[in-house]
Amino acid sequence: MELGEDFLRAVAPRFRGRQAAAQGRIIAAIAPVLSPTLAAHGIDRFLRIAHFMAQVVHECAGFRTTEEFASGAAYEGRADLGNLRPGDGVRYKGRGLIQLTGRANYARAGARLGLPLEAEPALAAEPVTSLRIACDYWVDRGINAPADRDDLEAVTRRVNGGLNGLADRRALLVRARRALVTRGLAAPPPDPVLRPGATGPAVVALQGFLAARAAGIVADGVFGPATEAALRTFQTAAGLSADAVTGPRTWAALRGRDGRRAE
Repeated sequence: MELGEDFLRAVAPRFRGRQAAAQGRIIAAIAPVLSPTLAAHGIDRFLRIAHFMAQVVHECAGFRTTEEFASGAAYEGRADLGNLRPGDGVRYKGRGLIQLTGRANYARAGARLGLPLEAEPALAAEPVTSLRIACDYWVDRGINAPADRDDLEAVTRRVNGGLNGLADRRALLVRARRALVTRGLAAPPPDPVLRPGATGPAVVALQGFLAARAAGIVADGVFGPATEAALRTFQTAAGLSADAVTGPRTWAALRGRDGRRAE
């Protein structure tokens, strides 16, 4: 399906005045290339698109900017970012829909995208290029995998390094899902109830959640003793009944929501 300007506006918050004008310019620039760019990076399924949009809209302040508001001086001398020359902090400040920061990251992204980002860092703020950078970042960090599990916290950690702005990202995820459904892209089916002995893709998803919390869990698609033990431990820690059954409450807790309030 084609996702264009109306879709972007359905997900993004609304602004007035200069902020609305800035948002309009960025949305108008990226809308014509959104669908093919996402597809080229494998961001082409309901959950992948929804999570990508939630993260991007948060990171770029609702499409108001493709460049961080701060000067970048705080990054001066940051060897971990490759900022080894005087002025690198400002020169390689955060740019892009998911902000690219630091000389080393500009160089790596530029090499992957075939763009002279290290030599011309301002290119990273060009809207279409900023979309390509965000998609490249997404693929480089393997974010489709936690998106496929609908694991907002894991997606956020890979984008942000922590859980900053999680509540806003969650609200934007709801908006993105709704916008996709109203435009004809079907939501995934409800999570199945799983018990020990189950097999298949849903078990792989369960094991993916557990592996982030317990060492030694292999996502082999078989709900065996190790998976059962890890699930019981998780359920106990989450204040749920440790019955090794993944019902709606357990799935909700695994995704970082309060499973005890789930229906």
